[in-house]
Amino acid sequence: MPRKKCYRHVEGNPNTTFYKPAGIPLRELETVVLTIDEYEAIRLADLEGDYQETAALKMQISRQTFGRILTEAHKIMADALINGKAIKIEKEQY
Repeated sequence: MPRKKCYRHVEGNPNTTFYKPAGIPLRELETVVLTIDEYEAIRLADLEGDYQETAALKMQISRQTFGRILTEAHKIMADALINGKAIKIEKEQY
């Protein structure tokens, strides 16, 4: 049985929960899900410019875990941008 996920500190919820390519109705698009952890990792590393060690401390997780979350978030974002998919930001239940 997998371990229970640990609590991760996230600074507030995003104001917007969907992003999509312009000019295409959402019902016609494939959707990828970006978890709130992945959203926060992108915010800290890419928007705020924090190093992984500093960002991991802010999220109260290890640097290795932060790196894995950020890598997965980048893959999801790249898939959506390159393949024209909608992005749904979804809060995980702990």
